[in-house]
Amino acid sequence: MLDALLAAVARHWGFRSLRPLQREAIEAVLAHRDSLVVLPTGGGKSLCYQAPAVVSDAVTVVVSPLISLMKDQVDALRASGIAAAALNSSLSPEEASDIEQELVAGRLRLLYCSPERLALPSFRRMLAQIDIRTIAIDEAHCISHWGHDFRPEYRLLSELRAAFPDASLHAFTATATKLVRDDIVASLKLRNAAVLVGDFDRPNLAYRVHYRQDVYGQVVDVLRRHNTGKPGGDAGIIYCIRRRDVDDMVLHLKSVGIDAMPYHAGMTPPSRKKTQDAFRAERCDLVVATVAFGMGIDRSNVRFVLHTGMPKSIEHYQQETGRAGRDGLEAECVLFYSGADAMLWRNLLEKSVGESETPVDPAYIRNVRRHIDDMENFCRPTRCRHRSLVEYFGQTFDKENCQACDVCLDGREPHAESQTIARKILSCVARLDQRYGAMYVVSVLRGESKDDIQRRRHDQLSTFGLLREHSVKELRGFIDQLLAQNVLVRETDETGDFPLLKLNERSWEVMRNERTVRLFAEEKRRKRRKRGLDLVEAAETASVPSKRSRAEIESWSGVDRDLFETLRSMRRGLAEEIGVAPFVVFSDACLRDLARRRPSTYEGLRRVYGIGESKLAQYGEAVWKTLDEHCRLHGLSRDIPPATSSDDDRFKVHDEPAPPKRRTRNPEVVKAFELFRAGKSLDDVVLETGRAYRTVTNYLAEYIQETQPPSVSAWVNDEIYRQVAVAAEREGRKYLKPIFVALDEKVSYDAIRIVLAHLAATGSEA
Repeated sequence: MLDALLAAVARHWGFRSLRPLQREAIEAVLAHRDSLVVLPTGGGKSLCYQAPAVVSDAVTVVVSPLISLMKDQVDALRASGIAAAALNSSLSPEEASDIEQELVAGRLRLLYCSPERLALPSFRRMLAQIDIRTIAIDEAHCISHWGHDFRPEYRLLSELRAAFPDASLHAFTATATKLVRDDIVASLKLRNAAVLVGDFDRPNLAYRVHYRQDVYGQVVDVLRRHNTGKPGGDAGIIYCIRRRDVDDMVLHLKSVGIDAMPYHAGMTPPSRKKTQDAFRAERCDLVVATVAFGMGIDRSNVRFVLHTGMPKSIEHYQQETGRAGRDGLEAECVLFYSGADAMLWRNLLEKSVGESETPVDPAYIRNVRRHIDDMENFCRPTRCRHRSLVEYFGQTFDKENCQACDVCLDGREPHAESQTIARKILSCVARLDQRYGAMYVVSVLRGESKDDIQRRRHDQLSTFGLLREHSVKELRGFIDQLLAQNVLVRETDETGDFPLLKLNERSWEVMRNERTVRLFAEEKRRKRRKRGLDLVEAAETASVPSKRSRAEIESWSGVDRDLFETLRSMRRGLAEEIGVAPFVVFSDACLRDLARRRPSTYEGLRRVYGIGESKLAQYGEAVWKTLDEHCRLHGLSRDIPPATSSDDDRFKVHDEPAPPKRRTRNPEVVKAFELFRAGKSLDDVVLETGRAYRTVTNYLAEYIQETQPPSVSAWVNDEIYRQVAVAAEREGRKYLKPIFVALDEKVSYDAIRIVLAHLAATGSEA
């Protein structure tokens, strides 16, 4: 059975191997053993129940919370040649009746429905007419009171075991702590369940957390870095805490020429649907939303997620950032926060408890407060972001440097006086009898002559003015870091309204020099020259990160970007013709693989990641024509072997780059590489190989990508290189034409292509 299933996976989905834990999850479904599967977003959860349904002679029922999510899943299955349908409130009675007839006739393999529909007696009677052996519950964390997104309607699923005693139940989620996992198993009454928990790390995501200062300016900096709003720009989601923040952000972005669509609960259902549909169809690449947006979006090529404020839990953060990079390619997650965010969430909690008409479980209140505290600690710049997330969910992280977060990429060194500063702060808290908040402690340490300090005679304390050389922001940052390391704790006063700093046993250990701490100073502003202007960059505002993550560098390796954009245009046209979202046709990962390997035959197309027999039959001719025309026009070589033997390996970040595999090249390419190695000019190589100038330029780009030479001055003079690099920083590297125009059309496309190849190969920032 498993062999038949693997063949079906290759035939329908175009995957030649399974990801970690997919095999075990699939085996549980095939064996009709209950299971709980926790895999990160983009980890392939849906395949675990979809693939067994294809080789089964029974129907699989899939419970999903949102209509839009059902539609995307069904569209994708049908595009892959699999009979699937969804029954939901968006259908007319006639449409619903047609689907029910198909179901009873045995013509469907998967049926999607909501938890409310599955609870209807009439629907259950209809299902009783057919052989239901497998029920899959997507977003299963929604059933748990301890989860971050509890939905009361999911509690109806607790009746499934009694209603379908012979069916196996399979729960799937991307985010669940041990407490939530146990609650899911108990609530669904799973029997002898196989509990499979995947690696929570998402190495393709680069996490960056920065203190919020000028949020509009900070957001625009990130959007311009991603070229959002321009042809070929990246798609992303901006999350705001409040509805009015969403509306204000959309207005500001439009005022600076960046189109964005809003999404929040205050909008009418048709308006929300308009935004959702536009984003799915790639007619809109930027949505500004509250947390209400996202679960129903299956768009795989979201390249960034921005938070303009701190989410209320790490589970929410993991879920929301998980909407980036679902295709396994690089993506960026940027969070702008301030200390006021946590206070806002605490106040909202107190308000909701106070307005509740029924008593609220104290355990629930403690749980929410703990989530806020954990998220606040995550925001502080003391530990690798990937490590913090992985360890929060109870797993270990064995990398010294993730190479994909602000803490690890910036390489910041701890303050030389960390221990002394920490002891002075803790001593001040002690001498103030642990009765004051962070800002009052900062004022005392800075020696500020405020009326309340003098009235309480705190200007007479030995700690008064001990750290006057540090700014308010620096000291507040140090206190936040001590809180994150549990060397200080925060508790509210007797009114429950005001947070006070308190000491614990670790505090006294630090003061006795029995425990060491590391504190990081804020990064200093630095100046640089650019086109004759002085620009001030605040590193802490994260306008441009100092380094790209390894995932970004590796996932673009060998990809011809112009061809990638041509393929994206082709995909958009195909999607519009058949009325589905573009990512249903091909993922970005598939398009990059096409632009990297450039197959010249149908057999070559069949070997590309994500192209199964159904998609080859539907779209193969269009893809082949697009590749052939572009490669002929631009002189690109074809049939480039993969860098690794495994399809999946191309999309993983390895601890060490795999050694390049030897590949067979035609004699002209081999000769060109030898001439480049000897420092020959492009004109000389054209003469000696007899190839066109554009073709030789492409050979050189490949040579640069493979050998990563320290300089390309043999082919582009240093001044031209500098001009192109500066223009590329401003215009982005995805298109040649904007750079060509920015340089007054005086630098050739070939020179631009060579410089960009070198920047990409060396991981240099322009």
